[in-house]
Amino acid sequence: MKRMNKTNSHLGGFNSGASLGGKVSHYRDKQNIYKQGEPAYTLFYIQEGGVRLTTKTKHQASAVTAILGVHDFFGELCLAGYPLRVSTAVALTASSIRTIKKEKMLQMLRKKNKVSNSLVAYLLSSVKNYRDHVADLLTSSAEQRLARVLLRLAHLDKNRAAVVEIPILSHQVLAEMVGTTRPRVNLFMNRFRKQGFINYDGGLEVHQTLRKVLRSR
Repeated sequence: MKRMNKTNSHLGGFNSGASLGGKVSHYRDKQNIYKQGEPAYTLFYIQEGGVRLTTKTKHQASAVTAILGVHDFFGELCLAGYPLRVSTAVALTASSIRTIKKEKMLQMLRKKNKVSNSLVAYLLSSVKNYRDHVADLLTSSAEQRLARVLLRLAHLDKNRAAVVEIPILSHQVLAEMVGTTRPRVNLFMNRFRKQGFINYDGGLEVHQTLRKVLRSR
């Protein structure tokens, strides 16, 4: 079984994340990390595993707004002054996650060094990724959106590894993230597997060749 690749162009210098300080906690599969509406005094850094963010409005069901992997931050809106969580964070699999106090992170961002530069680059990249995701919903096919979600979770949109293993996600979760139905996700995932773009081997192996789907029309 291939191990998950943990290289990230912005955050590779953090290694284990120890330079960020804070405390590492361990979460079970499907365990809540925080809930929408709770006070937001901290942010989080994923060292192992993955996280799903969902947002619920008053008259609508919960919607998956992000699927995050190793070296991703979440809960960072507290840095912009948001007093409450705007989403619910749930572990996708057994995960090790570092909790960092808001005040500590703001102190790090004010310093002009390698870590602060990496943090700023990551936060700017997060904004771009969110805008790209919104654009994808309007301009890309459901199959292409699914491919992009898998590539982002594996960080294959940021490095040149040939194959990366990620936790297996339910097709319903992927459907909510992509904005389509579970039967269509079933169809696309089977197609990806037959074309050699993905493979199931304990986890879900995502191949760099999946990028070909993004170029097809």
